[in-house]
Amino acid sequence: MSLIQRLPAGPLDIVGDIHGEIAALEQLLAHLGYGGAGRHPEGRRLVFVGDFCDRGPDSPAVLRLLMPMLASGQALAVLGNHEINLLRGDAKDGSGWYFDSRRASDEAKYAPFARMPMGEAPAILEQLGRLPIALEREDLRVVHAAWCEPQIAAARGLPAGTVRSAYDHYEDVAARQAQASDVVRRMQDERQLWPHSLEDHGHPPPFLPAHSERELGKSMVNPLKVLTAGVERECRTPFYAGGKWRFVQRVAWWSEYADAQAVVVGHYWRRLLEGDAAAHGPQAENLFGHTSPLSWHGLRGNVFCVDYSVGARWVARRNGEEPGRRFKLAALRWPERTLVFDDGVQAPTQGFGTPADAQA
Repeated sequence: MSLIQRLPAGPLDIVGDIHGEIAALEQLLAHLGYGGAGRHPEGRRLVFVGDFCDRGPDSPAVLRLLMPMLASGQALAVLGNHEINLLRGDAKDGSGWYFDSRRASDEAKYAPFARMPMGEAPAILEQLGRLPIALEREDLRVVHAAWCEPQIAAARGLPAGTVRSAYDHYEDVAARQAQASDVVRRMQDERQLWPHSLEDHGHPPPFLPAHSERELGKSMVNPLKVLTAGVERECRTPFYAGGKWRFVQRVAWWSEYADAQAVVVGHYWRRLLEGDAAAHGPQAENLFGHTSPLSWHGLRGNVFCVDYSVGARWVARRNGEEPGRRFKLAALRWPERTLVFDDGVQAPTQGFGTPADAQA
């Protein structure tokens, strides 16, 4: 068994990124008809696209709910980039519920949030470390961010349970390439000219070419990172997303995806309300073009992002806005291709099998 595993036969409910929003998850599962153990009276199965944790009010509760379902086989899941960070001990923005080093800085943005008792951590990390990177069957593929065949082929060659060690290996390869190109020294030179923290939203940096080169190397050398964080390219206009200024931007890989199997992903912070401001950086138009919020997208119209930005509810709470108005948790029912949202609203998806440029 490898890091690419089989989806079961039968009808599925594919749930988008949760990001610690336990109330939304519980409401969604109830609307979908699942009992507390993840069983459905009609024999449907839950599939989660990753990013269970970070930013929301109760990541530990989300993990406590999901882990027994996954252990029993009632539900399946792929790893997202936020689980990868957790497995590697890589403290990032929004992970103060787990990492002491992020607690103070995260409280200014995300508080209040429940923290993980450290006694619970080893078992959860062990279980997360056994999850696959992607799932597939003859008609459907599920991956957190990108289905790109060279990187999928690399993951197929890796045994199940090796995601942490394999990821670390590829990060070492990227670091050696950076060392050979002297990019770290060039980054230090840039920081002498631009001394502000890249997490400081109030100080927009100029384009920093060495920083961009390093980001691009880190994002594209590692095949497991591509599958869980997406395809990226240089961006000469820095933008603020995910808690820091960035010099590379995500690319709509689905514009080149030519296979017949449908692919369902999360990761990309889709907006349900047309015309609404992007919740996670000014990249939505680059990624989704002018397809509607309920549309399939891509070269063959067979890729669907089921992440409707529930991870941004902290923004609504901070601003005194109703959290569920703009930011939703959703599930895509397959083969029905119907969306169910955490407030119980259902909507058919649009344009399946129609290329995105024909939908515009």
